[in-house]
Amino acid sequence: MWMGAGVDEEDKLDRDAAKQILRRTYRMLRPHRRRMIVAGVLAALFTLGTLAGPLLVRTGIDDGIKVGDRGVINTVVVAYIVIAVLSYFVYRAQVVSISRIGEDFLKDLRLRLFEHLQKMSMPFYDREKAGVVVSRMTSDIDSLSELVQMGLLMFVSNGLLLVVSVLVLGAVSLKLLLLCMLALPPVIIASRKFQRDSNIAYLDVRDGIGATLSQLQEGISGVRVVQAFAREDVESSRFERRNRRLYDAHMKSVKISAWYLPIIEIAGLGTTAAAVGIGGWWVHQGDLTIGTVTFFVLTLSNLFEPIQQLSQLFNMVQSAGAGLKKVYELLDTDVDVPERPGAVDLPARGSIEVRDVAFSYLDGTEVLAGVDLTIAAGERIALVGPTGAGKSTLAKLIARFYDPTAGSISIGGVDLRDVTLASLRRTMAVVPQEGFLFNGTLIDNIRLARPEASDQEIADAMASIGILDRFADLPDGLHTEVRERGSRFSAGEKQLVSLGRAALAAPEILVLDEATSSLDPGTEAVVEQAMERLAEGRTTIVIAHRLTTAARADRVAVVAGGRLAEVGTHDELIASGGAYAALFAAWAGGQPV
Repeated sequence: MWMGAGVDEEDKLDRDAAKQILRRTYRMLRPHRRRMIVAGVLAALFTLGTLAGPLLVRTGIDDGIKVGDRGVINTVVVAYIVIAVLSYFVYRAQVVSISRIGEDFLKDLRLRLFEHLQKMSMPFYDREKAGVVVSRMTSDIDSLSELVQMGLLMFVSNGLLLVVSVLVLGAVSLKLLLLCMLALPPVIIASRKFQRDSNIAYLDVRDGIGATLSQLQEGISGVRVVQAFAREDVESSRFERRNRRLYDAHMKSVKISAWYLPIIEIAGLGTTAAAVGIGGWWVHQGDLTIGTVTFFVLTLSNLFEPIQQLSQLFNMVQSAGAGLKKVYELLDTDVDVPERPGAVDLPARGSIEVRDVAFSYLDGTEVLAGVDLTIAAGERIALVGPTGAGKSTLAKLIARFYDPTAGSISIGGVDLRDVTLASLRRTMAVVPQEGFLFNGTLIDNIRLARPEASDQEIADAMASIGILDRFADLPDGLHTEVRERGSRFSAGEKQLVSLGRAALAAPEILVLDEATSSLDPGTEAVVEQAMERLAEGRTTIVIAHRLTTAARADRVAVVAGGRLAEVGTHDELIASGGAYAALFAAWAGGQPV
C-alpha cells in the first residue's frame, strides 16, 4: 500500500530490525563459510598491498632520495612493482570469491521465495495484490543484486582498508593521526542523521515501487475493458499520479544524499590540507620526516575515500535492508491452509460429507452458513444458484483451497484438515472456469498433472476424452507452442487442455467450476462431450452455469443466500415447484437467472 506521507512505524528498519536481518542472513550464509573465510583472507592481503605502496614511498623518500642511496630506491621500485602485480591478481580473486558468495545467496533466496509462494493458499492471494507479491521477486531482489554485485566487495575491502589505515597511521605518527581525527565528529553526526533520513526514504521508495507495479499489472490485464469504454486517459492519469509519487520518493532519497556526500568530501580535503600544512611545519621543526608527511597524504586518500564509498554504499545497504525485510516477512507468512503434523493419506474411495459448514472471507462477510451435504462415491452432483450465492465457494472448500470457518468436510470419513495435501491433490482434480496455459508446448502443459507421464500416456489420456485428434492435427501436433498464457488458442481449446490434464491425473473426485460458462455454443458442445467422458465413473461436482448440465446430473443442490435451499434429482425438484423450478423456468425462458 502506498504511503505518500511517510512509512509505517513497523516498516522502519531500526537497529533491532537490522540486527535480526543480519543474524538471519548470516544463518543463510553458513553453508558458504569456507568461501567467506577465503574471501576475508584475500581482502586482507589486498588491503596490506594497498597500504604497502605508501609505506614504500615513505622508505624511498627518507632512506633513499634524502640520503642519495640508489640501492634503496631501486629496491623500493622493484618491491612496488611486485606488490602492484600481486595486488592485481589478489583483487581479481577477491571479486570473484565475494560475488560468487553473494550470487549463490540470491539464487537460494529466489528459490526459497518462489517455493514458498507456490505453497501459499488461496486466502493469501485474496488479500495480497499481485503486483506487490511480484515486486518481492523483482525490485526487492534487484536491490539485493546491486548489493551483491558491488556492495559486498565495497563493504569488505573499504571497511578493512579503513580500519587497517587508522592502525597504520597511528603507528607511524600518532599526533598527526589525532590532528586528522578532528574531522571525525561532524562526519559521525552527519552520518547518524543520514541513516535516519535515508532509512525512511528508501522504505518509501520500496513501497512506491510495489504500488506502481500493482497498478501497471492491473492496467495491462484490464486493457480490453479500458479500451472498450474509452477510458485510456483516465487510467493514464491514475498511473501518472502513482508514478509521480514514486518519482517524489526517489527525489527525496537523492536530496538526502546530496547534502551528505559533500560533507564527507570536505572533511577529506580539509584533513589532507591540515596534514600538509601542520605536518610540513612539524617537518621544519624536526618532529617528522618528509616521507612520513607524504605517507600521510597518500594514506589519507585511502582513509577518506573508503569513508565516502561506504557512505554511498549506505544507500544501497538501506535499500537492500528494506528489501530483505520485506522478503523475510513474506517467507515468514504462515500458510492459511496448512498440513497438520501426522496427516494421513485419503482413502482410495469414499463419500464426501459436508457437515454444518460455514465460511467467511477476510472482510467478515459470511458466504456460507449451516451447509449439510452428502455426496456418494461415484455420484455426479450439480451445484446451481444465483451469482454470488456461494456455490463456487462450497466447491473450493471441498477441494480444500480454503478451510471452513465452522463445521467440517470429510472424504471417506477423514476430515480434510487431517489429510496430506499431496494425497488430496492426487485424489481430486479441479477444472476452473478458464483454462490457464503456461508458456511451453501443449504436451508440457498437460504433463503438469503428472510430470513422470510419457508422451504415449498423455496421448492415451487425451484420446480417452476424445480430444487427441483436435490437437494432433496441428502442424507440430502435441509439441505446438502455446505462447504466453496460451494466446495461440481459443478459450474452448484452453479448456480442452485443462480437461486433458484432469484425464492424465485420473482422479477419483472431479470438480468442474462452470467449465463451459465462457464458451461459444459450438465449442461448448465439444467441451461438454469431453467433460461427460471424463466424469464417467468418478465422483463429480459440477458448478452448473447452464441448467442443461444440471439436468444430466444424478442430483442437484441449490445454493441460495449462502445456504443449501434444496437437494434432489432434476425431476424431483421441477415437480416440487421450489427454487430450482423457478431457476429452470427463468433459464428456459431466456430470462436472466
